[in-house]
Amino acid sequence: MISSFPINSNTNNHLEVALAIIQQDGHLLMQLRDDFPHIAYPGHWGLFGGHLELGETPEEGLKRELIEEINYKVSQSQKMSCYADENVTRHIFYIPLTVALTELNLQEGQDLALLTPEDIQQGYAYSSKIQQSRPLGKIHQQILLDFLKLEL
Repeated sequence: MISSFPINSNTNNHLEVALAIIQQDGHLLMQLRDDFPHIAYPGHWGLFGGHLELGETPEEGLKRELIEEINYKVSQSQKMSCYADENVTRHIFYIPLTVALTELNLQEGQDLALLTPEDIQQGYAYSSKIQQSRPLGKIHQQILLDFLKLEL
């Protein structure tokens, strides 16, 4: 759901991030975030992407983040929506995954996996790397549930 909360771009504590819904064969690529307590959603499954740097457009920031996080060079992206609250504006893009999962090089996070729509709905997914089920970040789950409704 897109929020129409007014954003004051001059506020220093308001963050802007670009996030990717990356899909391949009906599955959604997610990152198992590190367990560091100083990051948002530690130990949760989340979308790839991150904070925009000064002067970056959301699409530029997303492309940079995907290279930094998984060494994936985006050839096409589609702006899907924007989720905003008083603290964060999240620019959401759709990107097809056009390479095998084994071709991605995870540089940030504990694991990555292609999750099923059922994983998204239940809000938990298993990581074969750490051999544990972990929750999805609530906002990430909501973004993907909204996306899956569009797919039907």
